Amino acid sequence: MSVGADPEAPRDPGLQPERTRLAWRRTTLSCTVAAVLAVRAVLRGGATPAALAVCGLIGVLCLGFLLVAQLRIRAMDATPVPEALAPRHATAAALCAAALALCAATLLV
Repeated sequence: MSVGADPEAPRDPGLQPERTRLAWRRTTLSCTVAAVLAVRAVLRGGATPAALAVCGLIGVLCLGFLLVAQLRIRAMDATPVPEALAPRHATAAALCAAALALCAATLLV
């Protein structure tokens, strides 16, 4: 807070919420592209049951990440000062991202 600033004045968030919202959107777009590329790799490389199972898992993980991102974006839009990201949502997002990377690596091998 700057010297002489009125503590009762409304908070000016600047562009930070917009940057955060765009970061969530970019990440969900990357997740979706990774899922599409995984399906493409399986279809071109032969659709074995194991590869199809990994693709299904990638789809579920991608949907889970999209859900967490959408919940966060809605929470940010609901109030001028959004609450911090819940630990369970942060954990879910991190686990989905790590599992997606692991599944993608499995398909490349």
